[in-house]
Amino acid sequence: MKRKSAIIFAALATGSVHAQTNAGDQKPDADLPFNITKVADFQLPWRIAFLPDGRMLVTEKVGHLQLVTPQGAKTEVQGVPPVYFEGQNGMLGVFLSPHYAKDHNVYLTYVAPGDYGGGLAMGRGKLVLDGDQARLEGFEVLWRQMPTGKGGQAGAQIAFSPDGKYLFLTVGDRQRFTPAQDPDQPVGKILRLTLDGKPAPGNPWAGKEGARTIPLIDPAGNTEEAKTAKVVSTYTFPGPNLTPAETWSIGHRTPYGLAFAPNGQLWELEHGPRGGDELNLIQRGKNYGWPLVSYGVNYDGVAIPSPDTRPDLVKPVIYWVPVIAPGNLMFYKGNLFPHWKGSALLSGLVSMGIVRVTFDGKGGATAVQRWDLGKRIRDVEEAPDGSLWILQDASPGGLFHLTPK
Repeated sequence: MKRKSAIIFAALATGSVHAQTNAGDQKPDADLPFNITKVADFQLPWRIAFLPDGRMLVTEKVGHLQLVTPQGAKTEVQGVPPVYFEGQNGMLGVFLSPHYAKDHNVYLTYVAPGDYGGGLAMGRGKLVLDGDQARLEGFEVLWRQMPTGKGGQAGAQIAFSPDGKYLFLTVGDRQRFTPAQDPDQPVGKILRLTLDGKPAPGNPWAGKEGARTIPLIDPAGNTEEAKTAKVVSTYTFPGPNLTPAETWSIGHRTPYGLAFAPNGQLWELEHGPRGGDELNLIQRGKNYGWPLVSYGVNYDGVAIPSPDTRPDLVKPVIYWVPVIAPGNLMFYKGNLFPHWKGSALLSGLVSMGIVRVTFDGKGGATAVQRWDLGKRIRDVEEAPDGSLWILQDASPGGLFHLTPK
């Protein structure tokens, strides 16, 4: 087993060719370039997915999926799975199939209940709209994190490949630290799967299987305690452990943002601990360092080695000290804000606003603007008309419409 891990991590070793910048001290712009209109309230809203007709699907962490009109009228969508709602866990992401015009499929990511805590799950159902009623028909779980356990930081973001053939799924470390570097466990990884949730061909370790039995630990107090954390139980897979074959990259903490840039590059946004939020350019088979290194420290002040000490690990392109506590990442494609086309917009919880990032197309990025909205922003998304919509992380949490001034 040690030899197998050594081979995998040798293949992962790489350095970053771009200089890192700390955008934590960036000051908010004095003026907002948009008008903000409140449209509706939700119970801990998490994600928005726009239908072609301008209506929205909005998840509520407490376990609901709502169909919402631009005017704020809500209809609860039936046929959604039960969730494990606790702390950062619950109903999380909602994403339209890349072939929605033909198949009407909707993907959900959520923390499913288990015998001991919960585990991230991804499923798919057909959205059926019947007058003022809505339901997911034939919902099927396509991928499930096992074993279930304690901890938040599920990740739960999906990005579909530009060719519409594959999906990338972020799996957070569930606050367990060390498994993010274990090739046999999906936590702390970005997975590349088929649209049916199977390992995608061409992955770095396609065809490889992991250990049949893996340990489960509870969230630890810090990165050092995690190294000797008590094993709560061991889990034996009923069949092959496909984690290595599913894995695209490793060493991620709380990957809440994942999106393809217009040029096809895949970018990821994740929380650091106390300091050290990261914007990463994701590449096949690379190791992004968590919990071995970070530009932040543990919440209790215990130090973590700097990424500068490990040239074999990929450094973030931008990091934030102090943190913005990112909610999501999206690339703007519309015309209402023409100067933003091709930029990324990042929502912020602690920073209570939005950050705009520009890209040079060669792997470099710059945080160019920051707007303080006075609210914890969980999600920012673009509507078919090019306007922006944001969700407030609160209960009740508002849905707001942003249009140019």
